Amino acid sequence: MTRLAAAFGLLAALASADRPYRAEVEAWRSQREADLRGEGGWLSVAGLFWLKEGANRFGSAEGNAIVLPAGSAAPLVGTLELREGKVTARIEPGVEVTTEGKPVSVLELRPDTTGAPDVLKVGRLTLHVIVRGDRVGVRLKDPEAPTRRRFTGLRWFPVKDEYRVSGRFVAHPAPIDIAVPNVLGQVTEMPSPGHVTFTLQGRELRLDPVLEEPDAKELFFIFRDETAGHESYPAGRFLYAALPRDGAVVLDFNKAYSPPCAFTAFATCPLPPKQNRLPVRVEAGEMYTGHH
Repeated sequence: MTRLAAAFGLLAALASADRPYRAEVEAWRSQREADLRGEGGWLSVAGLFWLKEGANRFGSAEGNAIVLPAGSAAPLVGTLELREGKVTARIEPGVEVTTEGKPVSVLELRPDTTGAPDVLKVGRLTLHVIVRGDRVGVRLKDPEAPTRRRFTGLRWFPVKDEYRVSGRFVAHPAPIDIAVPNVLGQVTEMPSPGHVTFTLQGRELRLDPVLEEPDAKELFFIFRDETAGHESYPAGRFLYAALPRDGAVVLDFNKAYSPPCAFTAFATCPLPPKQNRLPVRVEAGEMYTGHH
């Protein structure tokens, strides 16, 4: 066998070995897009209304505190009453509103911070309460939202093996809180169990993950790199990784993706902590072409 034939044989073997990984990434990306396009995905978010203390009327009529899309609901559906951080829905007689398939007349609504918010269904629309710091709001989803109807699909950097890197996990003696800003101008303290050091493009880099819940099964990285504002979303991107195993964490930047704010003006996305701004171009994962 000639050296050239041997070289081609080696390349073919490497390509064959990569095939399952690339197929797995492509399947993950397909699911990512399917979730966005879903009836309750981020593309269906059609409004975010911050509540004032007391009664907040909602319905399709102008003049309500929460104005629903024209023709989608009764002129006055009811009121959402905010009292000391708690929201109670009071539905007008004769108006059909349900939650989990059951009719609602009066109901104190669990917010998203409980992990299982109560979702009001009004015709094709859904509403649920969100809490961000000292602000309480209502997020509206509409399967006929223009953002969903106009969406033409995601774009991605090509899958590259060099962007799947193994890093060293350095644990804190006990989890510490790190300051995570958001697009509302708020700062939330989120627990971080340690940091990850890794090498990319010949440079030693570091990222600090956070835990979204006390019993989180994944590390959550909010980062920004030098593609931001060019090929990728200006504010940064998200990446999840499995919890450390034998002191190692695998960072697969081929699965880095844009935050919800890339698709709707009604999201409240966290932003990268200052220590998670990478001084390199990460030409991997989801690209951005101006979705809204």
